Order: sequence, then C-alpha cells, then structure tokens
Amino acid sequence: MSHSVHPYAHRLGIIRDWKSRWFGVDKQYRNYLKADIVIREFLTKELRAFYLSDIAIERNQKALRIIIRSSRPGMIIGRAGDGIVKLREKVMKQLKKRGVDLSGQELKMDIEEVRNPEANSAIVGLMVAEGLEKRLPFRRVVKQALEKVMANREVQGARIKLSGRLGGAEMARQEDLKKGRIPLQTMRADIEFAREKAHMTYGDIGIKVWIYKGEIFAKDMAANLAKTTQTGAAPTQKFK
Repeated sequence: MSHSVHPYAHRLGIIRDWKSRWFGVDKQYRNYLKADIVIREFLTKELRAFYLSDIAIERNQKALRIIIRSSRPGMIIGRAGDGIVKLREKVMKQLKKRGVDLSGQELKMDIEEVRNPEANSAIVGLMVAEGLEKRLPFRRVVKQALEKVMANREVQGARIKLSGRLGGAEMARQEDLKKGRIPLQTMRADIEFAREKAHMTYGDIGIKVWIYKGEIFAKDMAANLAKTTQTGAAPTQKFK
C-alpha cells in the first residue's frame, strides 16, 4: 500500500531548499520555531488578498529576515513604503502578544514579486478560492484557472482538486480536473503544490493545486547558483 507524500517535502535536499534557514542559533530552537510558526500564520492570514505565494525566513544571532513573495508587491509596500512599516509593526505586536522573544534580533522584511502568477500553485489556489467565494459555478472556475495555467510555456501539466460541499450540496464530495502530466514519483520533477480553503457560508471548500514545470538537473542547478553569485539576484526555481 502506498501513501501520499507532500511533493515539496519529498524533494527537500534534492531540488528544494528549506523555507526556514537558521545560522548559528542552536540554543533557542524552541523559541525560534514558535516565532516562525506565529509569523507564517499571521502573514498568511493578513496578506491573503494580495496573492501571497510563499514566506521564507532567514535568521542569525543578530537579525531575522522575512522574505515575502507576492504577485502584488506594490499593494503590500504602499506609498513611500508606509505599508511595509505598518506590517512590520503588526508582526512585532503579534509576536509580543504570543509571548515570543526575539532576543535582540533586528526584524527585516523583503518583498519579492512573482513574475508569472498563473504558474504559481499558491496564487492559483487563491484565484480559485476567490472565484468560489464569489459564488461562481465551481466547474467553470476550475476550468478557467486550469486553462490560464496551461497557457504558460513553462508549464507541462497541472491538476486542481476540490473537496467539500460543492455547489452547496448536502453531501460533501471530491472533484478534480487535470491536464498534461504530473510525475509525482520523479524526484527531479519541478512540481509546485499548494493547499487553500474557500470560506463559504455553508462551510469551507478545500482546494489542492499541482503544477509541473519540467525536470531539474544538477547542471542546471549549478548554472543557476553561479548566475546568482555573479548578479546577486535571488535564485529562480525554473529550469528547462
């Protein structure tokens, strides 16, 4: 008997890196882990309307850096950067409320733009949830979202699955739509996966999105790392 494994966790150390990266902070593991969970939970809820892709956290003994990737960075930053200042204050307030001590670490925030939102699983999940919450027919929402995803040249396969009281039915069920190929067993397959919920009056509808963008090879990873070192830009996840 087989069992489902998260596509991201399945590829950690092979083609994926950890979303929380700590350096020289061995003694306060419990406190820092709680801080990471609080930050992720708060920002995911706070920035839901801004098509949040993911949140990466880097920390050392002196600084805590939060990297937020979104397809609407301008709306988060605000005019003259006042939006990011307010967001930073809210995060600090939330950490203090939950009893998390940063131990003198300076909190920094970076906002990165997602260049191709239709090829990002988390953003596609939010698009589907937005359509369902507007009471649009679920089959039309899924079909349109899948067509937008497959219109991207880098995407080779996609799948969207809905679970819950679809269409307001009394009995919950599951429905999914798939195009292209999604090789979940291939370790070097670049598969993005995301979960989302559409909050309806009669309960939540669960959304799962898989997007396959081809295979990543060692030579591609080395070339991308070299390019990053030379330019100082953030590494990309796309390889052909």
